[in-house]
Amino acid sequence: MEFKHISVLLQECIDNLNIKPDGIYVDGTLGGAGHSGEILKRLDSGRLIGIDQDADAIAAATKRLEQIGGNFTVIRSNYAQMVPELDQIGINEVDGILLDLGVSSFQLDTPQRGFTYREEDAPLDMRMDQRQTLTAKDIVNTYSESELYRIIRDYGEDRFAKNIAKHIVQARAVQEITTTGQLNEIIKASIPQKVQKTGGHPAKRTYQAIRIECNHELDVLRDHLEEMIGILKPGGRLCVITFHSLEDRIVKTIFKKNENPCTCPPDFPVCVCGKTSKGKVLTRKPILPTEEEMDLNPRSKSAKLRVFERR
Repeated sequence: MEFKHISVLLQECIDNLNIKPDGIYVDGTLGGAGHSGEILKRLDSGRLIGIDQDADAIAAATKRLEQIGGNFTVIRSNYAQMVPELDQIGINEVDGILLDLGVSSFQLDTPQRGFTYREEDAPLDMRMDQRQTLTAKDIVNTYSESELYRIIRDYGEDRFAKNIAKHIVQARAVQEITTTGQLNEIIKASIPQKVQKTGGHPAKRTYQAIRIECNHELDVLRDHLEEMIGILKPGGRLCVITFHSLEDRIVKTIFKKNENPCTCPPDFPVCVCGKTSKGKVLTRKPILPTEEEMDLNPRSKSAKLRVFERR
């Protein structure tokens, strides 16, 4: 199957990266290289580094980038390892970093990857990096009822989280849950019929929650965003595209903290904590897709772009 992914907020990202022909840019979520391809087109003596943990993405992106230019390096890794990976190739500061935190269309549309509730007979996998051992099946069948409740409530923001967790535990006591179809039926049985008639597929939030847990998505973002700000050159920019409120909240909070890290009480006449600003947030409100983009690519509807510039 061909690796397909429509790049979200493409022009907005390119504009906000403020690309210099001799700059060094990192795409921490390379995917099919939609964003990276446009970055590479604008480089002269500069360099692009693309990072992705998905083998299919690596193969597709490399092929695409080779048709544009040669001054790029592709690394199979999680963007959590960006700083050490760059260090290994002799790079300790960059002009721009891009993170697109969405699941690729390829991953969603490939049934055996187990990301989508739209397939009834797919295995429960959901690993972004198929080298890791933990799968969605492991989470569904081994997590305690309280752990399942916590992730569905916190990561899926589903008001029926308690009932869904209870039904999962009851169902797996009878038979191991191995397919998306089985999980879909359990979730449907946990949510009132009248609610299912509105608000999209009843399994959507639970699948989001399990995927986030399986890939440690929020932990990786929370733990490593500040490191990325740290390796930006003065004037360098970090662009992050999020797709749900939990991610967006983390990005907004960390950007704000790095713009104004002072911990002194508000009534202090001068700052004595010694914490200085690392730069400024260029997006007081996130940049959203246009109506036209949402029509062309429905998966862009929940996308938000936030930008930080290093001082």
